[in-house]
Amino acid sequence: MKIEILGTGCAKCKTLYEITKEAVAKSGKFAEIEKVENIVDIMGYGVMNTPALVIDKQVKMSGRIPSVDEIIALLG
Repeated sequence: MKIEILGTGCAKCKTLYEITKEAVAKSGKFAEIEKVENIVDIMGYGVMNTPALVIDKQVKMSGRIPSVDEIIALLG
């Protein structure tokens, strides 16, 4: 599983990255987590509000910071 955190490096983006790491650890799943800060790459996903959470090339959430439990639910 590949998870991407889209954002330009703001505090909310960093928070989403940390929360996502915690959610993956709690879920017991293996995932590669990557920060994407390049604005062209972010626009390629059609995301207008950051931070955004992308799982296996699908935008799952944008414009807010989800809870750990929400992320776990998205991981399936």
